[in-house]
Amino acid sequence: MTITQTSVRLAASARGLTRVYGQGDASVHALRGVDLDLPAGRFTAIMGPSGSGKSTLMHCLAGLDTPTGGSVQVAGRALEDMDDTALTIFRREHVGFVFQSFNLLPMLTAGQNVLLPLELAGRRVDAEVRDRYDLVVDVLGIRDRLGHRPTELSGGQQQRVAIARALVSQPDIVFADEPTGNLDSDASAEVLGFLRRSVRELGQTVVMVTHELDAAAYADDVVVIADGQIRAHLVEPTAEQLVETLRGGRPGAGR
Repeated sequence: MTITQTSVRLAASARGLTRVYGQGDASVHALRGVDLDLPAGRFTAIMGPSGSGKSTLMHCLAGLDTPTGGSVQVAGRALEDMDDTALTIFRREHVGFVFQSFNLLPMLTAGQNVLLPLELAGRRVDAEVRDRYDLVVDVLGIRDRLGHRPTELSGGQQQRVAIARALVSQPDIVFADEPTGNLDSDASAEVLGFLRRSVRELGQTVVMVTHELDAAAYADDVVVIADGQIRAHLVEPTAEQLVETLRGGRPGAGR
């Protein structure tokens, strides 16, 4: 089932989004006129095979890449109206990121890594921030690991710290790029469960890029992309519906 978001609050949206790399005969059309609405307070997975444009779409939505054409709005702000400095400030204040490689600083403890974005933004850790910090670390179950450095944590624990870092500033939207790519199946299930809890219990908006069907099953909505175009936007699909859509969007769709 394809949906159109009309009466819900949107965390991000794109209209006529295109991204072309290179020129002339060597050009690659990564996105081809994408229209997409991402509702706030939900967990959305963007799925597609390698080369489908899913990571490019996420990077354009997050302000990490500049579209060739079209428009992107995040938290009601048009990204194309911002220069590089304004985009950097906007991302710092409104967007959270979770990457496959964790990106934790090894010389800092887990707790220090969680608070690092706030310190870089010059935000004081007042009572409100401390309450949010306490809530996030408890939801993610890392309170007993806050004094440990990344090398003393398992992969799953490091990713939970990275998720806490993304959540503590209460961003309008969190983008997760293949967040379970470096984890085993047990740790992957744990991390995906915590991402879903952040939506259910903290009211967070999460957009996750993945090629894994098992990972997408944790999401509320699934956007299927192939050849730079949206093939479907599914609401709480069953596994059977998702498999059928992936097969229809591109034969043998997978990694």
